[in-house]
Amino acid sequence: MKILATIAVVFVALSHMGFLALEMFFWDHPIGQKVFSMTPEVSASSAVLAANQGLYNGFLAAGLLWGLIAKKRDFVFFFLICVMIAGVYGAMTAKPTILFTQALPAAVAFVLTFFARAK
Repeated sequence: MKILATIAVVFVALSHMGFLALEMFFWDHPIGQKVFSMTPEVSASSAVLAANQGLYNGFLAAGLLWGLIAKKRDFVFFFLICVMIAGVYGAMTAKPTILFTQALPAAVAFVLTFFARAK
């Protein structure tokens, strides 16, 4: 169970590193425009905001990885809760599928981490 929990947390962290890349480096690019269903005008006008959002996603990824490396389950729980809250908020305010791409993986990782026994 501990290995599954670690894999799930790493998956969430890697996902957020991917979000960082999309939002910071590919937002105003055909890839970002396709992923987020935006016109070039919309992506150009919101690129600075997206980069800021991407940076926060990087912080979430860093916190999750730090918690794993330092073997601090409370840190992992904290950052997974942050991801879940951000995912629910994003689903309510931006795009409903965020619930499945962000909040659900974090919830699964949270449950697996909760039931994994620390040794």
